[in-house]
Amino acid sequence: MTSPTAPVRRLTPADLPACSALAVSRGWGAEEHKWRFLLTHGTGYGVDAPDGDGLAATTVLTRYAGGLAAVSMVLVAARYEGRGLGRRIMSHVLAEAGDDTVTLHATERGRPLYEKLGFRATGTVVTHRGRFTPPAPAGNTGSTGPGAGEPRPFTEADLPALLALDAEVFGADRSPLLRDLPRFAERVVVAEEDGVLTGYASAWLNADTLVVGPVVAGDAAGARRLITAIARDAGAPVRLDLRTGIPDGLDGWAAEHGVAPAFPNTLMVLGDRDLPGDEHRRHAPLMVALG
Repeated sequence: MTSPTAPVRRLTPADLPACSALAVSRGWGAEEHKWRFLLTHGTGYGVDAPDGDGLAATTVLTRYAGGLAAVSMVLVAARYEGRGLGRRIMSHVLAEAGDDTVTLHATERGRPLYEKLGFRATGTVVTHRGRFTPPAPAGNTGSTGPGAGEPRPFTEADLPALLALDAEVFGADRSPLLRDLPRFAERVVVAEEDGVLTGYASAWLNADTLVVGPVVAGDAAGARRLITAIARDAGAPVRLDLRTGIPDGLDGWAAEHGVAPAFPNTLMVLGDRDLPGDEHRRHAPLMVALG
């Protein structure tokens, strides 16, 4: 069977229903909130189904100033699998990315294609899900406000410091996306020491699940405080995407508090490059495209 010959084209907000329908057909959630955010801050690409029924394939490329790019939402309709559509749309996106350092999270199904395109595995990210049970309070500090390093709600006054911290940790300027984060997310919290912002976390609602990320902190203890602050009153199942094989211990801690391992993905980078920034302070991404 030959591949659909429709060209790869840019997606627009008018394509949101078709994107959601394709995602649902492949066992994903509709995730219109996420699709809308991605198509606002990245560039979506699609191939129209030759039978006229929606989209045959999609992906989104999110590029950041500083030479970093992320690929996400790579989907091919089941009835068009095995016809080279995944390779065609990925090759188009990689050409668009140019000389950027390109990263993605690969499912077991998608990893062989990405390896053929030149991506290499750099780690494993395990999705954890469950009802978060917060740890017992450490005790009364004697203060009515947060103690040193304790999280508090984000305010607009925090934005310049948050943008500077994020650029340092991720090695790229993600400011257009982050300026929109308070609108996209259900909640954003920050932590500071001696008046200096040292970490932040956000959480956004995806259907009936609260997705926590990014979580940026100087150490594992700071990351645990941020996650606890943002997830303690979730009122819904929590999702955390956590790296394995790194010494922050968050995967075991999350499981101890009700958010158990569900499924793994492989973190991949194109070619022999390493991701920029400081991976030791990146404790949980904000989706692959955004984190």
